[in-house]
Amino acid sequence: MNAPAGLPDLSHLWMPFTANRQFKAQPRLLAGAKGMYYTSVDGRQILDGTAGLWCVNAGHCREEIVSAIARQAGEMDYAPGFQLGHPGAFEAATAVAAFMPEGLDRIFFTNSGSESIDTALKIALAYHRSRGEAQRTRLVGRERGYHGVGFGGISVGGISPNRKTFSGALLPAVDHLPHTHNLDKNAFTQGQPEWGAHLADDLERIIALHDASTIAAVVVEPMAGSTGVLIPPKGYLERLREITSRHGILLIFDEVITAYGRLGSATASEYFGVTPDIITMAKGVSNAAVPAGAVAVRRDVHDAIINGAQGGIEFFHGYTYSAHPLATAAILATLDIYRRERLFERARELAPAFERAAHGLRGANHVIDVRNIGLVAGIELAPRAGAPGARAAEVFHKCFDRGLMVRYTGDILAISPPLIIDEAQIGEIFDTIGKVLKEIA
Repeated sequence: MNAPAGLPDLSHLWMPFTANRQFKAQPRLLAGAKGMYYTSVDGRQILDGTAGLWCVNAGHCREEIVSAIARQAGEMDYAPGFQLGHPGAFEAATAVAAFMPEGLDRIFFTNSGSESIDTALKIALAYHRSRGEAQRTRLVGRERGYHGVGFGGISVGGISPNRKTFSGALLPAVDHLPHTHNLDKNAFTQGQPEWGAHLADDLERIIALHDASTIAAVVVEPMAGSTGVLIPPKGYLERLREITSRHGILLIFDEVITAYGRLGSATASEYFGVTPDIITMAKGVSNAAVPAGAVAVRRDVHDAIINGAQGGIEFFHGYTYSAHPLATAAILATLDIYRRERLFERARELAPAFERAAHGLRGANHVIDVRNIGLVAGIELAPRAGAPGARAAEVFHKCFDRGLMVRYTGDILAISPPLIIDEAQIGEIFDTIGKVLKEIA
């Protein structure tokens, strides 16, 4: 494939989660970023309505983070994490622990959300084995859940296109809760829906089917982002916590999207007042400046694994780049920005204006639902007959051409801007979407 004049050769890169043929026929390339904006290769400013991929919470190219990475690269570019360490790894773990709920202060570093989930699932299995309950091997996820693309993550995940190609090789001992999305009951809800807490009770059915003594963990996103902004009904997470605690099952919150201010708190656990046993994270932990992820583990879960081993290595798991020096430098600088600039408090203060702007699209062409919480909104569009997802894809392309980046999944638009956004930029995001919706069939 010949690239358009002035562009690089597009033929060699196999792009992830992309319609490669369509993209390469009409490429949209980004060349720079600063603050709230990307710059396209043709020099246009693109307002970032999605914080990259839910991850650039402090805005793009923050000088403090750039300098920290550059300084670390000049001092030590890499240090092995097996049987050796470097100070930055321990400092970053201490800093991450300070943002977590009380008691979840043992931190295992990864490089992505997918790795964080697979790590958390292994920790759950290792925990029960260390306590003499090695038969607890079953995992429970949720329909429409997204937990990355490792085999563990897609096994507990519930997005069928992600699963079907690999269905013959998924983990066998997995069951799924029903999802909580119901347009008939909850369309145009502001914040948490009133209807749906009872859906958590399906966990009791799964427990009755398999017996609690075989179940290691339940994993859910407290707010599901990648599947279209599904917000937990009031009382739903509380009910999951009560059931899992009663049956000795670990509860894992996948906070790859929600951690670090997306809802106006350090974690969704803090926001909803429900503390799990394990939290997975990535994205905002390093402001996406360097790939990084982590798992925060309840101290007694960690201690059971560490103290239960006879000697030597207690947990046979890890990555070459766990706690990479550049990643830990980025994490420390990022967390300092969050704290110093009070960005979580800023997100909480902006949430009402964001909500009003998002729900201003009620009644707009093709809109069948708007839902929001914190600084995230989902705008669901009526699908075209015989072409699901096509309408939202067209909105995505037209918004980009108008200088706005949004995200879509199926026929749902997802908005999740950097936490440094101001009210005028919030208005610009939803005004642009409204104008584009008037133009499309």
